[in-house]
Amino acid sequence: MLSFNRLMRFRDHNGNIHYGEAPRTALTGQYLVGLSIKPYLGNPLECDGLLSFSEEETTVAEVLSPLSETPIIYGIGLNYRRHAEEAGHPIPSFPVVFTKPPGGRFHMHNSTAWSNGFVDALAGPFEDIPIGKEAKFIDYEGELCIVIGKDVKDLLPSANPFDYILGYTIGNDVSSRYWQIPERSGNQHGYAKSFDKFAPIGPVLCSTKVIPDPSALFLTTKVNGEIRQEAKLDDLIFDIPAIIKHLSRGTTLRKGTIIMTGTPSGVAAGMKPPQWLEDGDTVEVEISNIGMIKNKMKFVT
Repeated sequence: MLSFNRLMRFRDHNGNIHYGEAPRTALTGQYLVGLSIKPYLGNPLECDGLLSFSEEETTVAEVLSPLSETPIIYGIGLNYRRHAEEAGHPIPSFPVVFTKPPGGRFHMHNSTAWSNGFVDALAGPFEDIPIGKEAKFIDYEGELCIVIGKDVKDLLPSANPFDYILGYTIGNDVSSRYWQIPERSGNQHGYAKSFDKFAPIGPVLCSTKVIPDPSALFLTTKVNGEIRQEAKLDDLIFDIPAIIKHLSRGTTLRKGTIIMTGTPSGVAAGMKPPQWLEDGDTVEVEISNIGMIKNKMKFVT
């Protein structure tokens, strides 16, 4: 039996969906398409990360979200010091928490939603992001994401939070700042960030053995090729153990839960004037040792 290193989920040319091991040299995604690999047998969320290979190779036709579903998506707001400063907010005493709707096969029974390609917030690493008429002042937030590997509640001080992590991936916390304005939001974040497909993640899920120290990673976000965000991930106000301890207070973090750990400075809202995303804009979020996601904003008229 094997435990994964860089887990990818993909569709082959026959429309079948598999999990496989992504080569470290092909993490940008477009290089993953066309690879012939032996897929894993089984789902890592159903066999505690212990997997075995198929005997037959198959070819990658499309790279999908590394998770087919999630019970919930948590977001941590204002978790980089420079981002809190650019937003004009004091450093919080506790993590600022919001949620995005889950996504995946739990909701595919809704034929109308499925036919339109809208399945809650979860989206793939290279999907177009539909922007509805009600979602205005669209912003990007490149983020490191944690995926919980086993249920945890009321984490003990003696426990190691990293024992509960299945792996790390990249996310873009797409946000409609129009609905974050206090008179519309009551100073709540969630509604502005909960539109369909506002949580693209991928392209792979990296295990904790591949990334033993996430604070050493480096994040870059580009809009149409222009660098907007650059940060080493050691600028977090609340680090990963603190986030897991806080979220598990009296609450069960279910296996498969996604936690977006916050975004660094450089978001569109912090620019003068704000540089909101427009129809056709492409956002790339890259994190060292994980890869890159790339999503085009597609405004729906």
